[in-house]
Amino acid sequence: MALMSDVTQILADVDQGDPTAAEQLLPLVYEELRQLAGQKMAQETPGQTLQATALVHEAYLRLVDTKTAQRWDSRAHFFAAAAEAMHRILVDIARRKRRHKHGGDLRRLALSDVDAEIVGPELDILALDDALEKLRRKDPRKAELVKLRFFAGLTNRQAAKLLGVAPSTADLDWAYAKSWLRVEMTT
Repeated sequence: MALMSDVTQILADVDQGDPTAAEQLLPLVYEELRQLAGQKMAQETPGQTLQATALVHEAYLRLVDTKTAQRWDSRAHFFAAAAEAMHRILVDIARRKRRHKHGGDLRRLALSDVDAEIVGPELDILALDDALEKLRRKDPRKAELVKLRFFAGLTNRQAAKLLGVAPSTADLDWAYAKSWLRVEMTT
């Protein structure tokens, strides 16, 4: 893993418009972004056509796009933004798939492809996005904590530091947010 100062310096160089900085950054953060994307893709419904590698590349391109001014305060800030970019990409794909012209919720299955096994509930990324938006309007800090924990894969302590709150506050916020989202997504 790259030294935090190396990544932070390169992020500052990207910020300043250095055309070579983005090329230097990817090798330093790629493996962590790939792990993050792998975690996100594991939560997606089976049959997802987007692969973790493609998700990393798409998110990375959005993050280092020099046309959109982005400031990275720290390595943690960059990874939080990466999680948000991956979240947005997955939501966009889910919305596109639900559109009527793409068949909405309908899928054609061959009888031989039907699996009789009972599988646990799958995460509905659009329902999560809607619930997170409601939580953001109600309590922005708790919504941001969910994004940092769920999409960035940060620990509670790391997220607390990034949010500028005590770890005990983050623990309470996390417990509340999980319960609130569970209720919101099942009603």
